[in-house]
Amino acid sequence: MIGLDFPAHLHSISTRSLILSSSHGCKLKHSKLYHFALVPKTSLFVPIRRRNLDSAPFLASVSNSSFASPEPPNSQPNQEEPQRKVPDVQTLVRRFWEVAAPYWSSDDKIEARWRLATVFALTLGTTGISVGFNFLGRDFFNALANKDQEQFTKQLMYYLAAFATGIPVFVFRDYAKETLSLRWRSWMTSYYMDRYLRNQTFYKIQSQSIIDNPDQRIVDDLSSFTGTALAFSLTLFNATVDLISFSNILYGIYPPLFVVLLAYSLGGTAISVFLGRGLVTLNFLQEKKEADFRYGLVRVRENAESIAFYGGEENEMQLLLQRFSSAFENLSKLLISSRNLEFFTNGYRYLIQILPAAVVAPMYFSGKIEFGVINQSVSAFNHILGDFSLIVYQFQAISAFSAVIDRLGEFDDLLSTSETISGSEPTEEITREFCNMNILTASNGSLPLGSGPRLLTLEDLTLLTPSKSTLIRDLSLEICEKDHLLVTGPSGSGKTSLLRAIAGLWSFGKGTVSFYDKTAIDSSPSLLEDVASPEASKKNPDCSRLGNRNARGLFFLPQKPYMVLGTLRQQLLYPTWNDDATPMSESAESTGSPSFMMLTQDMNARPKKPSTDDLIQTLEDVRLGYILSRFDLDSTHEWSSVLSIGEQQRLAFARLLLSKPNLALLDESTSALDEANEAHLYQLIDASGITYVSIGHRRTLYEFHKNALHISPLEPTNSGPNWHFEPLNKDSMYNLSKP
Repeated sequence: MIGLDFPAHLHSISTRSLILSSSHGCKLKHSKLYHFALVPKTSLFVPIRRRNLDSAPFLASVSNSSFASPEPPNSQPNQEEPQRKVPDVQTLVRRFWEVAAPYWSSDDKIEARWRLATVFALTLGTTGISVGFNFLGRDFFNALANKDQEQFTKQLMYYLAAFATGIPVFVFRDYAKETLSLRWRSWMTSYYMDRYLRNQTFYKIQSQSIIDNPDQRIVDDLSSFTGTALAFSLTLFNATVDLISFSNILYGIYPPLFVVLLAYSLGGTAISVFLGRGLVTLNFLQEKKEADFRYGLVRVRENAESIAFYGGEENEMQLLLQRFSSAFENLSKLLISSRNLEFFTNGYRYLIQILPAAVVAPMYFSGKIEFGVINQSVSAFNHILGDFSLIVYQFQAISAFSAVIDRLGEFDDLLSTSETISGSEPTEEITREFCNMNILTASNGSLPLGSGPRLLTLEDLTLLTPSKSTLIRDLSLEICEKDHLLVTGPSGSGKTSLLRAIAGLWSFGKGTVSFYDKTAIDSSPSLLEDVASPEASKKNPDCSRLGNRNARGLFFLPQKPYMVLGTLRQQLLYPTWNDDATPMSESAESTGSPSFMMLTQDMNARPKKPSTDDLIQTLEDVRLGYILSRFDLDSTHEWSSVLSIGEQQRLAFARLLLSKPNLALLDESTSALDEANEAHLYQLIDASGITYVSIGHRRTLYEFHKNALHISPLEPTNSGPNWHFEPLNKDSMYNLSKP
């Protein structure tokens, strides 16, 4: 009896198994062992292993369905999970198609289809090689049984020649499949990141806790989807061709054996589906719980100083253990379900192995067939059994892949809903519009009241909370050039919500926010909707509805500045310029990366990029020149940890001075600075010609603003406006400073 271990794809006895080398299913490999003896067929299943990711933190929550309300953010991770409805087959098929189809009709479709055709052709070739080995095995064992040394040597040489010819086909097939999977994943990553960052969808997901862990879905789930979808497709194709090829062989040897095999496979598939029906939900929840645990560790890293100051290590340990315990409990349930399914699949796999030899042996004993036909029938039988039993052998892998489809489909549904809403006319929402100042001025030859050209107007603006409580009622005002406005009021009165509404981040309410660009010649198509708002057109035909993009010439400075992942130079250029745009493109071209991986930017629509001398001078202007003795402009650090909050706020003002917008929105942007530095920065931006709207509580801010808007908490019995606008002078400064 001879047993030879051939390369993974040169086989007679087929074991198709899903290797889950990423978070939940990365690639499907054929693990096939060629035997000249009757050896039980085996199947390999590797449990889920997650990759470690330094992903951006996102608020994690459980979604019961595509549009269900998520788990509250403050819920405990060890609370009992709500029963999640298992998606039906129709839903999974629909979601699979919606996720998979866009790439094959994209700009890269010609290249993709040629590559796919090549992979299928090579797969067809490997099946032909397997059939050839089946017949070689028959002749090999016939020569061995007949003790024909000459024929035996001849068949052995045929085997060696077949190996030399067949191995490159298998290798190139796997290489072509992996490169196509990588290209598909690259396109889908770019496609989903674009949709995720468009229309401020990322902000809505985070602020409203719509779904859990979008970062994991883009990184892990897309990688698993492309690799596994392609592998499953090839496996189904290979199984179909395999089934046709070897069915003829087995049916020609003994037809009743083929019928028994068919009935056995169908029964096993039905039982497997019944026993493993809960695995999809368990796999889905496992991904969510492991992502929650990882997110907890990321929060510890990002808030290390605060936790250390509080001495909260014990509390953090307890919270992390709760999250890990939740993942542990769910994985235990998953392992139990997998164990129960394995009882059946192992029995199913080994019970049938002796059948083909037992059925065909009497024909050999009676001299109707040669000995090699026994080996041929066993080989063909196991091929067909593997083809018919694909669901039985890979049910756990299919369940994990179904969870990936469900998570990506849920994400895709959310992105599609956001695109649909953003493309429709808003009803009872805040309308933002962009007006060309030069066209308005030329049309009537006049300027609005104030000290200069109009920059911003608010008309009948009412702000609501998500629960429909009123924050600000019927606010109307106009901001002209150099009319610096200070917004004051107690905490919770809606000051920051007002800035969010102006910036397009707050849509709860009604009214109109109009921007005017004093430097524009015509309207920018990159910022305007294709169709102007009917309401805006009635009021002014030169105003067009603005989407979720910021208006040209608007810059926002939050209380805690955002520090990007990159160099000090990139910190200063953000967000107006991208320092890596050209080098990344050149690098992509040199490495042969597809064109969709290269980000193109319209540099004509941006101000001239500052030089290195400009950056250094701006750092000196905001009194940060001393940090150049510690870091150079091209050094990379975790800037949110390296720089103090006060230094970060001054760096944000440096960005503002470099960008030179028409209007700046400052949300307590000097709260961490002393009064001297605060006065210096306000004098700088005033001298640079930037008009600003500030939120602040310090009395020292009054002297840097010309007007004040005071917002009071809205009383339930008050039906009038809860705001007061007045120019600033010494008397008004004194009144506004009173509590």
